[in-house]
Amino acid sequence: MLTTIVFLPLAGALLLLLVENRDGRRDAAVRWTALGVSLLVFAATLLLWSRFDATSADFQFVERRDWIPAFGIQYFVGVDGISLFLLVLTGFLTPLALLCSWESVNRKVKEFAAFMLALESAMLGVFVSLDLFLFYIFWDAMLVPMYFLIGIWGYDRRIYAAVKFILYTAAGSVLMLLAIIGLAWMHNSITGAGYTFDLLKLYDLHLPAKFEVWFFLAFTLAFAIKVPLFPFHTWLPDAHVEAPTAGSVILAGVLLKMGTYGLVRFAFPLFPAAAAYFAPWLAILAVVGIVYGALVAMVQPDMKKLVAYSSVSHLGFVVLGICAMNLQGLQGSIYQMLNHGVSTGGLFLLVGMLSDRRHTRQIAAFGGLKAVMPRLVAAFMLITLASIGLPGTNGFVGEFLILLGTFRADPRLAAFAATGVILSAVYMLWMFQRVNYGPVVHDENRALPDLTVRERWVIVPVVAMAIVMGVLPGVFLKPMQPSVERLLQRVNHVSAARAPEAAPPDHAAARRGTAPADAGVKH
Repeated sequence: MLTTIVFLPLAGALLLLLVENRDGRRDAAVRWTALGVSLLVFAATLLLWSRFDATSADFQFVERRDWIPAFGIQYFVGVDGISLFLLVLTGFLTPLALLCSWESVNRKVKEFAAFMLALESAMLGVFVSLDLFLFYIFWDAMLVPMYFLIGIWGYDRRIYAAVKFILYTAAGSVLMLLAIIGLAWMHNSITGAGYTFDLLKLYDLHLPAKFEVWFFLAFTLAFAIKVPLFPFHTWLPDAHVEAPTAGSVILAGVLLKMGTYGLVRFAFPLFPAAAAYFAPWLAILAVVGIVYGALVAMVQPDMKKLVAYSSVSHLGFVVLGICAMNLQGLQGSIYQMLNHGVSTGGLFLLVGMLSDRRHTRQIAAFGGLKAVMPRLVAAFMLITLASIGLPGTNGFVGEFLILLGTFRADPRLAAFAATGVILSAVYMLWMFQRVNYGPVVHDENRALPDLTVRERWVIVPVVAMAIVMGVLPGVFLKPMQPSVERLLQRVNHVSAARAPEAAPPDHAAARRGTAPADAGVKH
């Protein structure tokens, strides 16, 4: 089932490449085919969710086949409560991204749709890979379609942004590849059982302290660039601003989560002692990113760049919750990954709709839209409130859990991080007020059309999901809890056994009291 979900979009992309270029009728067929494939994938992820055992912490739907047995490389995939909803999120956002580009992308439509579907396959592969070599293949494969999506269909400085994106992320990926190879070599040296890239076997590998530290830093740097964590964030605003709307939606909604997912799935459980030592420092960088991203967002004249810097701030919350390493913090972080994909993806969709109408994203070019396009402004208001974490919306649940978990680990960090909640309300509501309220100053805005039927199909599901996730968080939190508890059991207990001095006593005690004593790591 996982193989079908992962490779169905790639099969669709290859099918599209067989379509001959080019007339309006063929372009319409390409769009409908791509949309149909993406909807099939979304339906398959929902079917996966319906069959998922929410009481189990084990990996489910596991598929394992020898791939390159001489080096211990396997095709090994599976899903647990941590990765399940990231698959659903990817399936949810991809058809919306394709639908939002229906009219704005008018050249090389076949290639655009093929790259979008290939990108979806790579992202899905990252979330299900349980072999480190396979994970790296999908991780790097994702760079290629996103590079072309930015570089071909982006805006004026698209080449600069595409090159900057791939250089930053590829630099971190190379270090991670070296660490992956080093892990396989260390497994052979320590156990004598040969090379392996099996994640579950490597979880049980007891590394010498110096190797653990260097491997953790290599993995974490790759993931920190992808998040992006301050100060590795400088590629993100350029990539967001220059990418087409569909690219920005996928970049914010899914690609950035690959960095935080990597910390949860790989960096922390593979190297628990090093993680315990460096977690407070990562938490400090996360808090700096929260405040810095909010302050920079506050002064942006471009709506798209404002939303891009808000991502730096919001993803700082995700990293902060991971570093707390307790149940509330980690569950809040995983939930916030989903929330950010929904709310920030929705913001990019709305900014794209306004940009398509006015061919500008400058806040000063708008004003008074409430009187001209009330339905779009209503959707804009709900997504804005979700982004700032209003109670009853999805953003509130994630931020509350993260702050609660962080307070248990270090109240000082929680206090500083809470200022980011206030600042996010400042810059988001100020932007919303300037764009949508007041008099209609510019004549170009007086005749702007309201939401079209196609745009309603794009934005209504996002608004509905933001409300559902805010009102019924247990639907999403319960399936992930067993997997989170097992991960915490491993990280906290192994780090305490190997290096009890790695973290300050109060910080370590706050973490160790969160996982049940009988939680295991056997599968």
